[in-house]
Amino acid sequence: MNPNWSEDLPIYRQLRDRVVAMILEGVLDDGDVLPSVRNVAAEYRLNPLTVLKGYQELVDEGLVEKKRGRGMFVTDGARRQLLKDERRRFIDKEWPKVRATIKRLGLDAATLLEEVKQSDKAGGTND
Repeated sequence: MNPNWSEDLPIYRQLRDRVVAMILEGVLDDGDVLPSVRNVAAEYRLNPLTVLKGYQELVDEGLVEKKRGRGMFVTDGARRQLLKDERRRFIDKEWPKVRATIKRLGLDAATLLEEVKQSDKAGGTND
């Protein structure tokens, strides 16, 4: 996790978002244990209640489960659910903007696909 915190969002929310990113990127898999609240608080010099609040959001969303005395674990299917949610959010929120830009610039599917192929050949993907 990156220790640089933005002033745009509460730290607990940024912490939650970073764990979500780690799940989406495969850094954390189903069943993996999250670092303890105490360790995260000490490492990043945060109030343990801040860390707990970020973790609790993940629990409330069903992405993480508490196991009394053992810690917090990524739930089975968390990545799959996050991908589903992110794809839906992209289609609902981002795609209309992208589509409008494509239309405004007069681009067509063939041109865009060719650009993707060229970028892939040049190693320009983040996959």
